[in-house]
Amino acid sequence: MKAITKNTLFYGDNLEILQEYIPDESVDLIYLDPPFNSNRTYSVLFKDERGMESEAQINAFDDTWHWNERFFRQMMQTAPVKVASMLDAMHGFIGENQMMAYLVMMAARLVELHRVLKPTGSLYLHCDPTASHYLKVVLDTIFGPECFKNEVIWKRTSAHNDPGKYGANIDVLLFYTKSNEWVWNQVFTEHSEAYKARFSHRDSDGRLWADDNLSAKGLSGGGYEYEYKGVKSLWRCPIETMQKLDAEGKLHFTNKGGIRIKRYLEETKGTVLQALWEDIFPINSQAQERLGYPTQKPLALLERILLASSNPGDIVLDPFSGCGTAIAAAQKLGRRWIGIDITHLAIAMHKSRLKDMFGLLPEKDYNVVGEPVDLNGAEALFRQNAYQFQWWAVSLIGAKPQGGDGGKAGKKGSDRGIDGVIIFTEDLKGRAGKILVQVKGGGVKSGDVRDLRGVIERENAAMGIFLTLKPSTSEMRVEADKAGMYHSDLWSKDYPRLQIVTVDELLNGRMPDLPRWLDDPHKKAGRDKDEGGQIEMEM
Repeated sequence: MKAITKNTLFYGDNLEILQEYIPDESVDLIYLDPPFNSNRTYSVLFKDERGMESEAQINAFDDTWHWNERFFRQMMQTAPVKVASMLDAMHGFIGENQMMAYLVMMAARLVELHRVLKPTGSLYLHCDPTASHYLKVVLDTIFGPECFKNEVIWKRTSAHNDPGKYGANIDVLLFYTKSNEWVWNQVFTEHSEAYKARFSHRDSDGRLWADDNLSAKGLSGGGYEYEYKGVKSLWRCPIETMQKLDAEGKLHFTNKGGIRIKRYLEETKGTVLQALWEDIFPINSQAQERLGYPTQKPLALLERILLASSNPGDIVLDPFSGCGTAIAAAQKLGRRWIGIDITHLAIAMHKSRLKDMFGLLPEKDYNVVGEPVDLNGAEALFRQNAYQFQWWAVSLIGAKPQGGDGGKAGKKGSDRGIDGVIIFTEDLKGRAGKILVQVKGGGVKSGDVRDLRGVIERENAAMGIFLTLKPSTSEMRVEADKAGMYHSDLWSKDYPRLQIVTVDELLNGRMPDLPRWLDDPHKKAGRDKDEGGQIEMEM
């Protein structure tokens, strides 16, 4: 198994990628947020898949796995004995349903994740109360109950009403380590307003302080008895420390003749972080970092995890990388990273986010493994899954994919004729313009180009790109010419308003002719000012 020497995105099944590409004990921190949607009916998870229940009970639960007897039996034969015994026991009381399928599939991946984790490494599994209790049993079996450190509760939404029960507004983070020695950096949160109100005194330089007791009376373990500036008492510190505090101006001589110590607010680190996280807010519709991905987690949440359980230069792995929040946090904080996802939509969003936030480009600043590299591979992807092909093709020109549903089951939502969007700066005032992308993998005709021209007009877009797997015809090119030209005041140049480009041309380095300044001044991913540099890996 070859060592990975550069930050890398993998497209494909994470179980196969872990087994094929990731060496033993090579990763410092693992964060995983498996696709699991508990907003669906809870009983769906426990439906016997042999078909005995009413179909009215069954909602489409397409973001998890279905029961697979063959894979279960395979796990019984290949998994560590304790893991196989645990799964067999669970199978006995849970039955053959989507919940059991989910746990079997998760167990297979967690065995591999345990293998690739360094002895000093940590794992955070993000889930919700629907399955957290079962997943904890799986993790206890694989990592050992002594390696369980915390069940962190994150308040993911504000209060809301769930008829007939308490509002379900929390997620769970199960925190495990590989051994009894692990990386840990204590995290502090800002003090509460009530705590800060105690610092009611102010020095002449403006610093706020509160006084604290220096007497050791009533404390077990004794103290230091002496007289200092006329005050005799049993003190908590020796006279040398008292003299040092006095010289630093940190003693408060009270009106009643006592001596107390000054505690400055600015010198307090904050409150030690607890297992209840209520200070990281979910991504709302106005959030700058919002990408429209249905399960997107706040960047601050991943930053907190990385700061606590890794150091600069450490390797962070996200095997269900979604829209790339863990990857973005790792890049920002100077960690190395590996991301894996089974949808090209996710990989496309990774590329867009890394470019928007850090100016990084695939193959130049990081590797992408598993995507088509030639026309034959592109055609094979289209035959396999047209939507996956579309999301991959959009990423070839750096466009943000549109019309997706987060990659669930390879499906796609309504796109209104728009498969991708490139935002660019039109002028020196920072006005944003749109370039629309439409992808066609099958047969193409001039009417398709004419339709895109209508979409450009409807959306008041600056330009459009017709991206096709098949070669264009002369009739298509005539229709494209009818769209006219777009003039860029910023670059003092005219560009064909509607351009046709093939996948083969893109794979061979021919990009469409677009305004060069393609940085969105309103970046949805938010360009980060503290950009983590590219760090080479040694695994």
